[in-house]
Amino acid sequence: MAQPSCMCFNTPMRILVTGAAGFIGAATAQALLDEGHDVVGIDDVNDYYETTLKDARLAKLGSSPRFRFERANLADRAAMERIFRTGAFARVAHLGAQAGVRHSIDQPLSYVESNLLGTAHVLEGCRHHGVEHLVYASTSSVYGLHTDLPYSTSASASHPMSFYSATKRSTELMAHSYSHLFRLPTTGLRFFTVYGPWGRPDMALFKFTRAIIEGTPIQVYNQGQHSRDFTYIDDVVRAVVAALARTATPDPDFNPARPNEDSSSAPWRIYNVGCGEPVPLMRYLELIEQNVGCKAVMEMLPAQPGDVADTFAEIGGLVRDLGVRPEVTVEEGVARFVKWFRGYYGI
Repeated sequence: MAQPSCMCFNTPMRILVTGAAGFIGAATAQALLDEGHDVVGIDDVNDYYETTLKDARLAKLGSSPRFRFERANLADRAAMERIFRTGAFARVAHLGAQAGVRHSIDQPLSYVESNLLGTAHVLEGCRHHGVEHLVYASTSSVYGLHTDLPYSTSASASHPMSFYSATKRSTELMAHSYSHLFRLPTTGLRFFTVYGPWGRPDMALFKFTRAIIEGTPIQVYNQGQHSRDFTYIDDVVRAVVAALARTATPDPDFNPARPNEDSSSAPWRIYNVGCGEPVPLMRYLELIEQNVGCKAVMEMLPAQPGDVADTFAEIGGLVRDLGVRPEVTVEEGVARFVKWFRGYYGI
């Protein structure tokens, strides 16, 4: 689908990308560099998963003279103030966060520090330093106990099942308050199970591929009775870049007597970023097996606390407003990942 003319950046800009050593952050930073923008990346390069992968992503970005990296923690108020004060950023892609549903059960306070305090620092930086538009990462996990599929951004997201999703829902509300009080345009993107080359080692595709190649058992939760709206990284990045280019505006049809869940009288918007086509977990596993060339050894287990059974994104707003329609099928996406994985690790 051709993107509307309003989707394009008129001139190169200086853009801040938080979480630049991360999966989505690094891919977004690369796309912005490819479009001719100057990019400043922030990341603390923590050891939530292997730092060598994060270093390799940063090394790729560092080959461009228009990329500058700041190693900093989002929760470090002084560092964030300095970066914003000296940065002169036109727009911000806030993609840095402490990720992981299960990890949030064991280490909830790290999510307070990174996701809540870190986002507050980003909002303050945008407010005080003339940022035109903030785009930030949210998650499909905010839908929580809601089971009416497909998930619509007009539906309630008031019953999160994990502390991770609670913090991400909180960032949406924090952003709304800044949009309302200070007229800071903000756009939240609820990502649905992002996968692809250079992905996160704690995600299913990475873990399953490695285990199948090594011949070790894989843990399949909920007896494999899950489905996920798997969304390829390139499609996610196109959504982030398109959102950055289309500054959020107030909804002229907003009715405060019956308020929408995904728009406002403030310049604040929420979009689902998914493929719009859920895939059973066992089909996903089958595709990995086909591309690796051997069968998985499976250990079937009960559902994990905080996990939802199924996800399925309603993406009408993404297509209508941002002009982005997912293009990469799960068959093609898994094949690309396995090829990258074998090449990166030499196996």
